[in-house]
Amino acid sequence: MKVERIARDKVRIFVSYEDLALRGIDKDELWRNGKKVQELFWDMMETAYSEVGFEVSGPIAVEAFTMPSEGVVIIVTRVPAVPPISDEEEELDEDYDDSYDFEQPQVTTFKFYDFEDVLRVAFAMNGEHILCSLYAYEGNYYLVLNGEEELDQNPNLHYVLTEYGDASNTSLAFLQEYGKCVLTEQALQQLNDKFAKPE
Repeated sequence: MKVERIARDKVRIFVSYEDLALRGIDKDELWRNGKKVQELFWDMMETAYSEVGFEVSGPIAVEAFTMPSEGVVIIVTRVPAVPPISDEEEELDEDYDDSYDFEQPQVTTFKFYDFEDVLRVAFAMNGEHILCSLYAYEGNYYLVLNGEEELDQNPNLHYVLTEYGDASNTSLAFLQEYGKCVLTEQALQQLNDKFAKPE
């Protein structure tokens, strides 16, 4: 189980199929809200509280979707019971722990079925300053951009990535927990520096 806080009132929780199997839960049971599923949910909430300080208080909204081979992603949002407070009132809210008040960049992931295709992207984007990391999982490679701004700042990047790979909904949290980190920071530039043929 992996927890990410993506907003003040929202967390994303990844549960692998292996995690479900250990609890004796079949993926089809998730939608039946049985006793095991309820126990799993409250375990997730305890983990969210202990790891990122997310506490369930009042009404919540729960969204869940499955990834065919990876697991289940669950997004839990605290729903305001009263109208949103103004900016001035928020500044006076002494009970709020602002250590978690941040905007987490949206992660953009691309999947490659061959390492050679990752190298082709690296060679094509030679010289571009792109913040990204490379992970390996089950024989495939995943290039994770630090955020959508990387695509905005490099107009040709999306074209090159989709020419040699596919957009993927595999989350960074999943890759960090179950994959292997190959390169961090400027992964494409590192690959280009290491493998590019001298002119």
